[in-house]
Amino acid sequence: MSDRLPGFSTLAVHAGAQPDPTTGARATPIYQTTSFVFNDADHAASLFGLQAFGNIYTRIGNPTNAVLEERVAALEGGTAALAVASGHAAQVVILQQLLQPGDEFIAARKLYGGSINQFTHAFKSFGWNVVWADPDDITSFERAVTPRTKAIFIESIANPAGSITDIEAISTVARKAGVPLIVDNTLASPYLIRPIDHGADIVVHSLTKFLGGHGNSLGGIIVDAGTFDWSTGGKYPMLSEPRPEYHGIRLQETFGNFAFAIACRVLGLRDLGPALSPFNAFMILTGIETLPLRMQKHCENAKAVAEFLAGHPAVASVSYAGLPSDKYNQLARKYAPKGAGAVFTFSLKGGYDAGVSLVSKLQLFSHLANVGDTRSLVIHPASTTHSQLDDAAKVKSGAGPDVVRLSIGIEDKEDLIADLEQALAG
Repeated sequence: MSDRLPGFSTLAVHAGAQPDPTTGARATPIYQTTSFVFNDADHAASLFGLQAFGNIYTRIGNPTNAVLEERVAALEGGTAALAVASGHAAQVVILQQLLQPGDEFIAARKLYGGSINQFTHAFKSFGWNVVWADPDDITSFERAVTPRTKAIFIESIANPAGSITDIEAISTVARKAGVPLIVDNTLASPYLIRPIDHGADIVVHSLTKFLGGHGNSLGGIIVDAGTFDWSTGGKYPMLSEPRPEYHGIRLQETFGNFAFAIACRVLGLRDLGPALSPFNAFMILTGIETLPLRMQKHCENAKAVAEFLAGHPAVASVSYAGLPSDKYNQLARKYAPKGAGAVFTFSLKGGYDAGVSLVSKLQLFSHLANVGDTRSLVIHPASTTHSQLDDAAKVKSGAGPDVVRLSIGIEDKEDLIADLEQALAG
């Protein structure tokens, strides 16, 4: 048994965790402390100098968070991970290691509306410039590459439409450009898609969504695939050049295939400070234990609801990659054979007003700005999550005025269909 590689469900329950050595507690304890005692002065110096691993201060690392990090890294097939306060925080920490003022990164147009807003507006104050590409046209990524390009960012399953991105094809573009591919795997979770297996160098999640799964705790995580050589070409000085705050250590040289995760921790999290609460880490760990079971039910329900909507006279179209007629079905079969996820959109024949009306009439679905909950959720993106975009940009991102987004939960599918049926009949 010791030579056997654990399966996904076993890792979801056990990876990173051991009974507490002091108390024997089987569940991972919540280490609700700000700081940790050093053995002596030499021990303290070695920790601060990156000459030894250990706990200093919860802003930089915490034993509860460490279990979460190891577990998600194992599920994604990465070398190391770093948990932070939210998915948005994770994106800031990632790009801080890669970009200098004036640098560019390429991003797929089909993204979560909050990411579009963050990339377009907030990152301008850092001097980071986003260049948009169409995930349905791989050549648009090739055309977007310039000498200032430092990364490519995509979602494995794109929010809000649930479209599947061709990770391998875009990875080929990234390799040719000599830049890392960052994949937001929030909507898929590693149960459905493991982007590292398809060429991703960095994986990011909003832990708030399917990994936590219960809509009760914010969190984000960065997974280092250990596949990128940060020393090539001098493009990434944060990792390849001597760090003055650590006595001239070169992170790539010292830490090898988990250097990026270390950089995010000791340069990003340490100085920017978006630390994840140990309590939230505990809650998310508990959620991950049932991830395989939940994702199976999410996907089963989502397919049933999508099939119902596809046959309803008030519905103009359904965008769900799990339907055989969907344009992304072949990609779903390739990348997500266990299911096409639980987030998708549909368009109503009545347009914008019909979308707004529908969400007000649903009773079992909760109208709120989140996905990945055990409960089924609904939102009209054009009036909420994507409202900052102009009409043309809304359509390009899959959030046109007639579009409604569903995040299908784990209730009985018959009840979800009945709720939609009564709301559409009104």
